[in-house]
Order: sequence, then C-alpha cells, then structure tokens
Amino acid sequence: MENGQLSHARVRPGGPSPLLLRTVREHRPEAGDISVLKARGTVDASNAADFSTALAGHIGHADETGEQLVLDLTEAYLACSDAVRALERATAFLAVSGRVLPVVEPRPHVRESLRTAGLPGVRVHATMASALNAPEPRPVPEPPGDTP
Repeated sequence: MENGQLSHARVRPGGPSPLLLRTVREHRPEAGDISVLKARGTVDASNAADFSTALAGHIGHADETGEQLVLDLTEAYLACSDAVRALERATAFLAVSGRVLPVVEPRPHVRESLRTAGLPGVRVHATMASALNAPEPRPVPEPPGDTP
C-alpha cells in the first residue's frame, strides 16, 4: 500500500501485533556508549527464534564495541513460554559468565513472566536510569587451586 500501512490481508483483527525491533545507540556522559534494543509488539511461537537471534546479535555487537547494553520491553508482550525461552537462549552465555542483560520497564505481565522464569542472565529495571546506573555483576574469581 502506498500510504505505508499494512494491507488488510496481513492484519489479523484481534491477533498479535507484529514484532518490531530497533536498535538505538547513544552516548551519555554519565554512562558512556549505550546500545538499546527496543522491542515493540508480540513475541510468540511464530517469531521467538527471530527474537532470540536478533537479541543475541545485539548482545554480541555490544560486547565487541564495549557499549552498555539494554533491552527495552516497554512496548512488548511475551505471549507464550517460547518467548521467555527465546530470551533465556539469547542471554545464557551472559549468565554463565556472571553477567546480566538489563531489561527496562516491562509491562506487569512481562515482569511477572520474567520473575517466574527466574532467568539468571536477565535483571529487570523500572527505569532506564536504574538500568544504566546499576553495577553489572562480575563473575566471582575461582580460588587458586593446587597445581601438581
């Protein structure tokens, strides 16, 4: 359609809203370089794998560039357990290394889903400021062992 709207054939009345992901990069004097992945719409079984792949890429890029990383779920809806598992898959290596992905302002049902799932690689914040100011946990060093 020429006016930029979805055709009626692609919109399901009462159905989930399409998932849109957008990365915003900025520099803040108090926090340095920031990379925010903004999710809007519904994460469900049909797009959970795409969401996980995009989030893993976002995490990888932030690691390569040294940017502080944030996931903004303000306008997102996690429709099923596949959506939560997608988030877990993308953040698993963060959890293994003792790091977390700050998630900002999830809606109450999303916050409850994340709390219930207990994802070790995710930390929920009420505001962007709290996400940017929270110290990222670092892995606990292993005690020196006896070497033969």
